[in-house]
Amino acid sequence: MPRASAVDAAFTAEKVLSAASQCFAAYGFHATSVEQIARSAGVTRGAVYHHFDDKVGLLRAVVRAGHRRVASHIVDNAEVARGDILALLRAGCHAFVDGITQDEAARVILVDGPAVLGWTEWRALDAENSMQELHEAIALLAPAADVEALTRLLSGAMNEGVLWLIERPDDPDARAAVHRTLDQLVNAVGRPSTRP
Repeated sequence: MPRASAVDAAFTAEKVLSAASQCFAAYGFHATSVEQIARSAGVTRGAVYHHFDDKVGLLRAVVRAGHRRVASHIVDNAEVARGDILALLRAGCHAFVDGITQDEAARVILVDGPAVLGWTEWRALDAENSMQELHEAIALLAPAADVEALTRLLSGAMNEGVLWLIERPDDPDARAAVHRTLDQLVNAVGRPSTRP
């Protein structure tokens, strides 16, 4: 019997990753079984384990892919503000909120990711993606500030805003409130501090 080609293997891995992403988003990491993911992907459990060591490795791949998708959304949407650093930061921050809440990915990335992978590994995955761009924009906008502290604080505020937002799926005013408050935070980053 001929072995699967590299293209077939990549296609199968992508199917498994997509199915895992959907299952984790719908049911949560702990309530999702490998069997459920395999069934959803239309493959065997063996095929899942061929591409991913275990369910945690699968979550790691889902979180990494989610971070990359959100980072790509940020870059695409921030492009319109080229040349104006404050507008670039604002557009990027709003794109983060909208990009991560386009589907159920926020729960997987912001809740299951840190809980299952641990804070250190989750932070490393976050740093591989949008954290660096946020750091660079803040460094350009507020070079006299403690850029690392400001980056962490703004990132944390956005993550908390997203978590607050996804807890209120039926609140029509929640998204507007998050965006309005995010504007206030970003505008404050653009103003020089009067504190020593």
